[in-house]
Amino acid sequence: MAAEGTLTPGEYIRHHLVHLTNRKQESIVDFSVINIDSVVVSSVLGLLTVFVLWLAARGATAGVPGRFQAAVEMLVEMVDTQAKSVIHNAQSRKLVAPLALTVFVWIFMMNFMDMIPVDLIPQIWHSAGPAMGFKDYLRVVPTADLSTTLGLSVSVLLMCLFYNIKIKGLGGWAHELVCAPFGTSKNPIWAVLLGMVNFLMQMIEFVAKTVSHGMRLFGNMFAGELVFMLIALLGAYATVSLGGSLFFIGHLIAGTVWTLFHILVITLQAFIFMMLALIYLGQAHDAH
Repeated sequence: MAAEGTLTPGEYIRHHLVHLTNRKQESIVDFSVINIDSVVVSSVLGLLTVFVLWLAARGATAGVPGRFQAAVEMLVEMVDTQAKSVIHNAQSRKLVAPLALTVFVWIFMMNFMDMIPVDLIPQIWHSAGPAMGFKDYLRVVPTADLSTTLGLSVSVLLMCLFYNIKIKGLGGWAHELVCAPFGTSKNPIWAVLLGMVNFLMQMIEFVAKTVSHGMRLFGNMFAGELVFMLIALLGAYATVSLGGSLFFIGHLIAGTVWTLFHILVITLQAFIFMMLALIYLGQAHDAH
């Protein structure tokens, strides 16, 4: 969809990168600011994900499955196979595998919001928002919001901590924190020094895995959102330039090619996030 004619390309992109928030952000790190658009869209899509999976489970039959049931069964089998390959505790898989399936479908649906024309929903909000007393900003791709992706990765971290304690016991996990990866020593001084180094390395590992887990998904989806904005600008130039027909053709070709490619990207990113979550949870079950 064409960009607004009253905005320069830079202003257009900056406008689309501003969230609908509960208050003005006063510093770079301000935890009192809530991105309302990300919260609402991700919550609605989460409920839709649960409903779709419940609908598939409710309508499942032992006979020849329909297309919908067959598609869900393929997803379930794929996730179960991946879960078995990294988590060898059958009891843990009863919770982790369904959760991984839900995460995969949920992230895919949040990523899929990037396939909707850039200006479609924001333009509707532009017309209705001010009249209802809301700010004239809206972003509809929750996974292009760092707070969403880091929230998901922190949730995985909390589950890893839970399974570390559940599987190894509090004492066993505490012993691992100070004895891995460099081991320990019979010398008391060296034992203390190695314990401090091991503990520091363990903390760095937890932080690095959590940050990279969320940043990877955010970076790919944010970049995809920017590309769609640039393609939308081609459509805008098609209406104001003398060579508008060339811009319009470029707009259609670039939009079609990137959309087709982005279908692979959004699916792959959902799969990668799910797989990393399974791997990290699997590591929480393994003793060092």
